Amino acid sequence: MLKTLGSLICTLFLLSLSWAQTTPGRVTVSGYVRETNSQEALIGASVYVPGTSRGTTTNTYGFYSLTLSAQDSLPVVVSLMGYTAFSCSIPLHTDTTLHVQLAPGQALSVVEVKARRTEEKLSESAQMSQVSIPISQIKKVPAFLGEKDVLKVLQLMPGVQKGSEGQTGIYVRGGGPDQNLIILDDAVVYNASHLFGFFSVFNGDALKSVELTKGGFPARYGGRLSSVIELNMKDGNREKLHGEGGIGLIASRLVLEGPLTKNKKGSFLVSGRRTYLDLLTAPLVAMRTNNQTQVGYYFYDLNAKINYDLGPTNKLYVSGFMGRDRFYTGDQVNRTDIGLNWGNTTGTLRWNHLFNQKLFSNLSLIASSYALRISSDQKSLLLDTDLFYLRYNSAIRDFSLKYDVEFYPGPLHALRTGVQTIYHHFTPSALVMKNSVTTPVEQAADNVDALESAAYLEDVWRPTHRWRVNAGIRLSHFLHKKEIYRAIGPVRFEPRLSAAYTLMPDLSVKVSYALMNQYVHLLSNTGVGLPTDLWVPSTDRVKPQQSRQVAIGLAQDFTQQGLTLTLEGYYKTMGNIINYKEGVSFLLLNGSETGTRVRWEDNVTAGRGWSYGAEVLLQKKAGRFNGWVGYTLSWTQWQFDALNGGRWFYPRYDRRHDLSLVGIVELSKRMTLSGTWVYGTGNALTVPLGQYNTYQPGGGFPYDANGNLFRGLFQPTRSVEDYGTQKNSFRAEAYHRFDIGIQLHKQKKHHERTWEFSLYNAYNRRNPFFYQLESVNGGKNQPSQTVMVRYSIFPIIPAFSYSFTF
Repeated sequence: MLKTLGSLICTLFLLSLSWAQTTPGRVTVSGYVRETNSQEALIGASVYVPGTSRGTTTNTYGFYSLTLSAQDSLPVVVSLMGYTAFSCSIPLHTDTTLHVQLAPGQALSVVEVKARRTEEKLSESAQMSQVSIPISQIKKVPAFLGEKDVLKVLQLMPGVQKGSEGQTGIYVRGGGPDQNLIILDDAVVYNASHLFGFFSVFNGDALKSVELTKGGFPARYGGRLSSVIELNMKDGNREKLHGEGGIGLIASRLVLEGPLTKNKKGSFLVSGRRTYLDLLTAPLVAMRTNNQTQVGYYFYDLNAKINYDLGPTNKLYVSGFMGRDRFYTGDQVNRTDIGLNWGNTTGTLRWNHLFNQKLFSNLSLIASSYALRISSDQKSLLLDTDLFYLRYNSAIRDFSLKYDVEFYPGPLHALRTGVQTIYHHFTPSALVMKNSVTTPVEQAADNVDALESAAYLEDVWRPTHRWRVNAGIRLSHFLHKKEIYRAIGPVRFEPRLSAAYTLMPDLSVKVSYALMNQYVHLLSNTGVGLPTDLWVPSTDRVKPQQSRQVAIGLAQDFTQQGLTLTLEGYYKTMGNIINYKEGVSFLLLNGSETGTRVRWEDNVTAGRGWSYGAEVLLQKKAGRFNGWVGYTLSWTQWQFDALNGGRWFYPRYDRRHDLSLVGIVELSKRMTLSGTWVYGTGNALTVPLGQYNTYQPGGGFPYDANGNLFRGLFQPTRSVEDYGTQKNSFRAEAYHRFDIGIQLHKQKKHHERTWEFSLYNAYNRRNPFFYQLESVNGGKNQPSQTVMVRYSIFPIIPAFSYSFTF
């Protein structure tokens, strides 16, 4: 398999080199687009000839290449939303290198907008089902407890469903949380949540861009069924030392960036964030328990990045991320200690090489890991011996090699090709448990090594002035090893196609098709993204997941107002999705025999799903008033032979209607007002229909010779059991909430101060978090009644934060 993929890439690369020659009658303009103040590479900047359809955009590293007809001179414009546009007239007799710097500020005036664009027109791009949100806009959206969170802002986009109240879970077009490929500087982040899902691991101050793709996936993306969330860290300020940070109710953060050397050929960035919940709660716990009990929780995350120019054609990037969560509790009286720890670590080394003005490459070495550890200890009150001891571990560790090539042969084509191989090491479950009475138990699921490989080729092609097409093919393969490596099926072909047809200026119709394969799975008991969710591979018993998605839509640019409007309808099928069998937990216990090797495959069942719906997004990214309106109408169903009697059911995160309104108003240079209002159909839940009493024998010989329960000496114990209904047949109450925030800015020559006040759930809506059956007194001479009680966790919550730059 690897030889086949390697041969394909070598062939494509040699073809690219042979094509990368100057075509008679055509010249190429290429270079990098950077920000003036920091020399930060700008992603997605438009480079085009005004009044024509000839143009391109910068890639992830700020590079562009545009081939034009040779002539005396031609005007070229470089622009990006939020920056002052650059324009010049370039003589086009020979190939030209043009590096551009854009200054932050109002991009274009109202008059200029009629003739120019600030970024690639949505209606002219073949890509569909993709949204991007400027980081500056994310920082102005009201946030839970004042902590800005990119994933919670993405939840406000159409096609993206939220999990439970306050959670960062992302459910895209009917897909589960494991079906999202979350990548930070090319490295996969497996668990993107802090504080049991209430915050994400991404510090917005360290990010340069965030982009969500929900469908019409380009061939360069693979390995997940439902979405790609691509985040890029800032490169660092090459001109001067710069910093920014903030202090909030539960956490503080700080970012430092600056030139790496005196010649300003490189830069660095470091950032850190930590909660102080443990410091705030410690005095209260000590007062309540007379210093006999310790309870605490905290999380932190660290980002670091270095980049350096090795010459005009070579650039080096090194970046890393580490995030940790720790929950602990200890009781000195009973001598018990419980701990829960989990976290991510990623590292990326990237080398950019520019072969010529038409041929750009990037080589990446990537490492990523996620680990969970649970511990519980209880010691004897008299002796220093263990009464109970438990250690539980689960982890996934990746090492990856990735090589990508971008080739721009002419104005009608932009080619990309690449190869990637990932070595996975899975530790699904390892448990050691013992006490002073029973035999110690040591059980573990077999560790699994796996090799996931892929190669791709895609072409953005403009056959006529009305058509733009992105066509591609991806080949993927998966090997897993216990004793020997074993192929999971043949090489899988994943065709991709997106096309846009211009109906009239600024209006186009788009269609897309994508087939995706996924070789890793997430086992979840709750669906709310707890760290006990387990990552496991495809095996000879668990097939890879596969999806097919088709979409059709309209895209409209309103250039005078700076608005974009998209209307999309989609239909997606999902096969071989997996779930726990009824009553199974993540501990994977198998009796009580020590040394037992358990197979997690015995605890899961495979099924299928389908999702369809329509989405509307009206978005404005800049201006004194900006924001968006997003609406989703959707249906999602699952069917498993071993669940719900084989009948289909709605998964927990199915929502019929989902609406988000986001508005940001720059009242003045010193004041910004923002607000969000969200509405969603309630979650689909499994709620018991009622309760019944059961009796367990109290001990001894509980039954007489006739099979009747003894009464008297051996009193049976009474317990209350629920009896159920069909899976997820209960629909929770609708969810809606209004958040509001105001930012006060104080700008000085070299620094800025911002005070933010916000209200989460401003009108104190008691949204349901879970439901439970409870018995209540029926009153005088009336029997007790069983009723369903709704529980909410977040009332109106005020927050304050202070941010600064220097």
